[in-house]
Amino acid sequence: MNWDDARVFLAVCRESTLRGAARVLGVDQATVGRRISALEKSLGATLFLRTSDGYALTAVGEAALKNVEKMEHSALELERQIQGLDDRLTGTVRISTTDSLAIDFLIPAIAHLHELHPDIRVQLDASTQILSLAKREADIAVRNTRPDNPDLIARRIARWPVGLFASQAYIDAKGIPQQGAAFEGHDLVVYQPYLQSQKDLTLVCEPVSRGRIVASLGSSLLLRRSIAAGIGVGEMTVYMGERDGLVRLWPERTRPQPYEVWLVTHADLRHTARVRAVIAQIVEAFAQENE
Repeated sequence: MNWDDARVFLAVCRESTLRGAARVLGVDQATVGRRISALEKSLGATLFLRTSDGYALTAVGEAALKNVEKMEHSALELERQIQGLDDRLTGTVRISTTDSLAIDFLIPAIAHLHELHPDIRVQLDASTQILSLAKREADIAVRNTRPDNPDLIARRIARWPVGLFASQAYIDAKGIPQQGAAFEGHDLVVYQPYLQSQKDLTLVCEPVSRGRIVASLGSSLLLRRSIAAGIGVGEMTVYMGERDGLVRLWPERTRPQPYEVWLVTHADLRHTARVRAVIAQIVEAFAQENE
């Protein structure tokens, strides 16, 4: 099995449908189907069962998957090592981050980078989905979690307390929540992943049991904009709340865990000139805003 066939095989394994694999590979569905049929014919084995729910691996396919994943690991490692020796300030650097961090920090960093190194192109992915640096889905990640992969180099570039905020319009209409009243009589906006992960939800250690959750948001930027629009009271970093001109409630109270920002890249890419140049501008952007 050559690497091109292996990529098609892996895409079908991971997406379970020809359409999904075609989307990932950037080809049409018929091409994927032909490649899988040709691969099975050349191996003299059935790798997938065609079911109403999609493509499911056979026992032979399961065995093949383990070996193909080793091929993928070796191919990606070779690619990273070669790129790690690249001293040209040209080419594409892919960055994964959140929407709030992208707007406040990454876009200004990219603007300055373009002035200094116009031949470096940046591909910026801002979403809640965490892309894999090990699989070359991104070259740099700017996230609020530190990875535990030993092949990744992580550097903390910000650490902010998290407080409670509301817009002035909301306060004028409904007043300031009373501490100890579990937000009775108040509307709340919360971060959706936090809502899903917390059995007993609190905001800055205050239970929300008597409040009314009127909006749950899937990104930090949507949360910020919702609080600013006066929809309700919400928890966010003190830095961002003050930046957005919001009113901080109960300033003596914060969430126990601060919000940390980590800059992460793969060890094999740390000497690549264009990656180093992008990292330098990101670090500078955070340093300027935190002075």
